[in-house]
This record gives sequence, structure tokens and C-alpha cells, in this order.
Amino acid sequence: MHTAATPSHGDAQRALWLSTFAFTVCFAVWTIFAIIGIQIKKDLGLSDTQFGLLVGTPILTGSLIRLILGIWADQYGGRMVYTFTMLSAAVMTGLLTFAYDYPTFLLAALGVGIAGGSFSVGVAYVSKWFPKEKQGTALGIFGAGNVGAAVTKFAAPVIMVAYGWKTVALVWAAVLAVTAIIFFLMTKE
Repeated sequence: MHTAATPSHGDAQRALWLSTFAFTVCFAVWTIFAIIGIQIKKDLGLSDTQFGLLVGTPILTGSLIRLILGIWADQYGGRMVYTFTMLSAAVMTGLLTFAYDYPTFLLAALGVGIAGGSFSVGVAYVSKWFPKEKQGTALGIFGAGNVGAAVTKFAAPVIMVAYGWKTVALVWAAVLAVTAIIFFLMTKE
């Protein structure tokens, strides 16, 4: 009979803190339209309804894709799926800079929303590193990654005013891609 090895304390802590950091970055990307969308609204002359749909699209995608990503995390492993999720969202966030009209921005927003799916992957990944009596604490720490929304609210306007909304998208995409690589290299399954 095969029994699973008990993860080392160091590996569990690294999985927790890197997952939390990755979730923070994903959450920052997931909410990017709350800031850059304001300039896009002006540039395209969007109505309030169109703007609301644009801002809400990544939230919808992220919420719906969580089911699929959670299943994949169980099937293929959280480390691999988390890395794939971050890299996919980074690519889609970078491609956002090529959008030129309302339909292409909506399409880009669908792709950016992949970052929001990171929640279910991170929960599945982190919870496996801790015994039942420690999972609540671990998942509470992981959930603090929601602070990524505040990161976007504070940092994105400064970058947008200085360099434009496309730079915000490119910086967020680059940070997410680097985070994915660091996460993959420094964590275990």
C-alpha cells in the first residue's frame, strides 16, 4: 500500500507564500479594467452600459472558468495548472494592447478574465500542503491575495497617467509572466 509522503514544512510554507503572491498578481490583473477602462471608455466614446459590460466581462470569465480550472487542478496538479493559468492570462493581458474597437476590447477582456480563475487553482493547490486542522489558516492567508485589487487601484493610475493605459497592460502582463516562472521554478507538486 502506497502512502503519501508528508510534505516538509519548508515546501508547504513556500507553496503557501508563493501561491498567495501569485494570487495577488492574478487579482491585480483580473481587475485591471477598473482603471484602464476609464481611459478606454473615453477613447472609444463608450456609454455607461458599454463600460459596465467591459469592466464586468473579465469578472464573469474569471468566475466561470474557476470550475474548469479547479477540475484541471485535481486532474493535472495545481502547480502546473496555476502556472498555465498565469501564463495564459499574461499573454491575453499583453494582447489587450492590440484591441482597437469595442468588440476587440470585449474579446480581450474575456482573456484577461482567465486570471480570476486562479482562485480555485490556488485553493486546491494550497489545501493539499496542509493537514485539515491547518487548512483554514492557510487558505485565509492565501485569500488575502485579494489585495491585488488594491494594488491595481493604487499603482495603475500612476502608471497610466505617466505612460498610458497600454503600459499598464504590458507591465501587469510582464509581472504576471515573471510570477508564473518563479512560481513554477520554486514550488513542488
